[in-house]
Amino acid sequence: MPDKKTSRIELKVELDANKVPEKLFWTAQDGGITNEEAKAIMLSVWDAKTKETLRIDLWTKEMPVDEMKVFFHQTLVAMSDTFNRATQDEKMTATMKDFCDYFAEKLELKK
Repeated sequence: MPDKKTSRIELKVELDANKVPEKLFWTAQDGGITNEEAKAIMLSVWDAKTKETLRIDLWTKEMPVDEMKVFFHQTLVAMSDTFNRATQDEKMTATMKDFCDYFAEKLELKK
């Protein structure tokens, strides 16, 4: 049996006195990322025991609202792509993409 390889992804959060994120950093050395700063992070984890999604959503005080809207749109598009790869459900993927287009239109993200 071959040796198993492990990979580590690290998140570092610098908080102010009120425990509000001031700076976010992430490292994924297998991806060539070392201590890169981010303004927002969304992490979802599936808990198989409870059959529910656990989430960590963080953003810094410096994250502009207009960039947060783009971040959400891009995240929704990526989730649509991931859903398609995971399920091969083309019909629901198309529905999700339609919503992403609607979302971008209503927020005037598409120029």
